[in-house]
Amino acid sequence: MEDRPAGGAALGEVALATALGAGLMAALLALVWAHRTRRTTVLARAGDALGRATHVPGWVALPTVLTTASLLVALLGMLWDIALHIGVGRDEGPLANPAHHLILFGLFGVFAGGVLACSMPLGGRPGPAAVRFVRGWDVPVGGVLLTASGSYALLGFPLDDVWHRLFGQDVTLWGPTHLMLIGGAGLSIVGLLVLEMEGRGSPSTDDGDRRAGDRARFVRQASAMGGLLLGLSVFQGEFDFDVPQFRLVLEPFMVAAAAGAALVAARLWMGRGGALAAAVFFLAVRGTIAVLVGPVFGEITPTFPLYLGSALLVELLALAWPPARRPLAFGAVAGVLVGTAGTLVEGVWTGLTRVLEWNGDVLVEGTLMAVVGGVAGGLLGALLALGLRRRLPRPAVARGVLALALAAIAGGVANGLVATVPGDLRATLAVDEVTTDPRTADVTVTLDPAGALDDPAWVQITAWQGQGLVVTDLERTGPGRYRTTEPVPVDDDWKTLLRLHDGRVLAAVPVYLPEDPAIPAEEVPATDGVTRSAVPEIDVLQRELTASGGGLWAAANLVVLACTLGVVGAISWGVGRYARRGGPGGRLPGLPVDGPVAAGVGGR
Repeated sequence: MEDRPAGGAALGEVALATALGAGLMAALLALVWAHRTRRTTVLARAGDALGRATHVPGWVALPTVLTTASLLVALLGMLWDIALHIGVGRDEGPLANPAHHLILFGLFGVFAGGVLACSMPLGGRPGPAAVRFVRGWDVPVGGVLLTASGSYALLGFPLDDVWHRLFGQDVTLWGPTHLMLIGGAGLSIVGLLVLEMEGRGSPSTDDGDRRAGDRARFVRQASAMGGLLLGLSVFQGEFDFDVPQFRLVLEPFMVAAAAGAALVAARLWMGRGGALAAAVFFLAVRGTIAVLVGPVFGEITPTFPLYLGSALLVELLALAWPPARRPLAFGAVAGVLVGTAGTLVEGVWTGLTRVLEWNGDVLVEGTLMAVVGGVAGGLLGALLALGLRRRLPRPAVARGVLALALAAIAGGVANGLVATVPGDLRATLAVDEVTTDPRTADVTVTLDPAGALDDPAWVQITAWQGQGLVVTDLERTGPGRYRTTEPVPVDDDWKTLLRLHDGRVLAAVPVYLPEDPAIPAEEVPATDGVTRSAVPEIDVLQRELTASGGGLWAAANLVVLACTLGVVGAISWGVGRYARRGGPGGRLPGLPVDGPVAAGVGGR
């Protein structure tokens, strides 16, 4: 591992990446300048060609196509990157990892899509909700949101290297700068949705009985809402690879929140079939990426949530209780269904696709968490759909519901991150060698105290970063005694650890860890009969992390949190501006155009 830096990239690679980014930025700004001064018609002609095919203005069509393609490229790069890091550990630098190129170009494409959306409209305001940039230059609010979220995501790329230089390698998807990357990219979908509505001039009056000429719009909308579901599902990435670093109850919470937000928004915005169409788009994209990352690229194949059960529940609820007159109440009830019956379907799906399936340990708390996530997501999805339809409830109601939903999500995440390690928990390892080159072994574990675990979510051994991933559940053979059902690697670059999770207990015991001079860290040998104390999982899973406490660490995390809240606030402002200044409100499916909208907790 001597050639794999543990505290940031080599300065030569940093300079090269900086030069590449500067070159792309210069080319983009030059193109914008030439377009605004009418020295070129390249953007106008490309936009018009795409606009004729999609029936929206060119300043919507070109940025939408560019951003959509870029997001798919970035998503492929991100899942490929996770698989690479799980399989081989640290890379030699940001440009030595092929997946990083896809992420970088994908995020730049999202940013460029926002810049083009703001720059392409010429000769007048692009809708009544447009924002004055400078005199004579008004920009669509969707373009502003797209640029802001794209900038935030793109900024996370260089800051990630700074973070590693300060604190070492936080080998987790939920590192603060990683959250900037995926959060900004996911929120950019909302900018695309608003841009789409601005380009149409007025919301659709489609009541779900789409004519043949409306099918292209329906496919576009399904892609957008499916994209929102993709973006919200990225946060579950570690669970998708069977290497979560959090309590298991966090996964049903995140799945239900994503389903509630995207599927409720899709049904309210698109009409009949919207939720199912969004789920189908999600499955098509994630299934394709899973095939590419796994069989094609030869890396670890990611799994993904199903969402079809939740989509069907949302559709059935809409048939039984038309959502138009009380859309917020509809979102909340749909969230309850997603968090209960939808979670049951997802639990069965994890049993078919995951090693670390949902089991009895998470039944009660996991269901409660899923209901909270589903209701919060359903309320946010209803607000988004109402904003896109220009039918938001009065500001006090909308702000109150938004604050309540965000507080519920923050509380659920915080609860999922809380874990403990019993101070007296120890494990004695019996290591029975099976092969010598490479060295593998059967491992028998004896826990002390024997009754430390009641009904564990998992007692398993994970071996990773040794050119692959091994996750194997241990078989219980007696009180506090477990054994492997297959040999596990215990040499070379493999990091092999016993992982224990029961309720709020989340602990690990090293079985074998290699010497790592770059950190530096000594070898932890796989010794027969050794007894080791349980430690927090982060101490082993994030072995390269050199500083996780102190004032600088706390301040850095708070800065990232504040910036994230700022982006969320900007998205909320943009949707609200479009809803209230964009012209007359379009009806929700099943509601007359001039009819009132009851919020479910307050009228318009």
